[in-house]
Amino acid sequence: MKSKKATIDDIAKRANVSKSTVSRVLNDTTPVHEAKRVAVEAAMKELDFKPNVFARSLAGGQSKTIGVLTQHLGSPFYDTISQGVIAHLSGTSYWPLFADGNDEPETAAEAVENLLGRRIDGLIFIGGMLTEQKLIEFNNRVPTFVVGLELLTMTDHCISVNNELAAFNATKHLIDLGHRSIVHITGISNHIDAVRRLEGYQRALTESGIKIDPELICEGMFDGQSGHDAVMKLLDRGKQFTAVFAANDVCAMGAKLALSRRSLSVPDDVSVIGFDDQHEASFTVPPMTTVRQPAFEMGVAAATAMVAMINKKSFTLPQLPAEVTVRESTAKAH
Repeated sequence: MKSKKATIDDIAKRANVSKSTVSRVLNDTTPVHEAKRVAVEAAMKELDFKPNVFARSLAGGQSKTIGVLTQHLGSPFYDTISQGVIAHLSGTSYWPLFADGNDEPETAAEAVENLLGRRIDGLIFIGGMLTEQKLIEFNNRVPTFVVGLELLTMTDHCISVNNELAAFNATKHLIDLGHRSIVHITGISNHIDAVRRLEGYQRALTESGIKIDPELICEGMFDGQSGHDAVMKLLDRGKQFTAVFAANDVCAMGAKLALSRRSLSVPDDVSVIGFDDQHEASFTVPPMTTVRQPAFEMGVAAATAMVAMINKKSFTLPQLPAEVTVRESTAKAH
């Protein structure tokens, strides 16, 4: 038989104080005489009293809950950002409530409505495919912040790296190694990060005097399968290339698998570079050259900004660089 849960009445009787005194101790709203506070806290411990955090927080005008919608749960990059969010919020009175956008705008919008129905105090989007107009609509309802995705108008409500410059540097790394026939496997075509990375790739070629070959630009989906399929199609057509710049690490891993299946060595035959520097990139064979995004730091910055926004305080977003991390999957062209 379950024992009856202790109530505020029980605490008040055990501590020999009024219910209002117990309430003030629980909510920390007004000062309470130290002796009474100690008596209440002792009674709570003796009776194993577990306060209803949600009810307490609503009484103070907040749920103390922040909705976190990620573009795809299970993505190493997005999960690392999530860990940054969790790490920062653990030092505050706020708690994250996660949902999966599943790469689909309709699913993401439905998930947001469910989160809003739980009276969240703010929304953090990690990546995502929602339009900026839709994000503005949500921001009009609850403080909204986007991490890992560039926004054109809500610039003080987002944090991301300079994707164009990072992609330029990644492509320039290959050019400096002597590569001239460089494949680019893009991300999702209407994703702003993918667009910027394509622009960086094209600028690096143009500024180096290399003609852009449309046949070397392959549409990908930020996943391993599209990276694998893109390389396979190029090889089936007999297209010549000496390097591959993939829009993210997972896509690059797919490209490496395709090369291996055709008995082509990385980097002896083809150099490969990815983007994100997810944890597994340094453990592939060979360890992969990639662009490091400071994902954990981005998550911390997003959570810091969100808490400030909820409490109507000012904040400054850090400038987080994306740097080429050179490993063994790139080498000089032969």
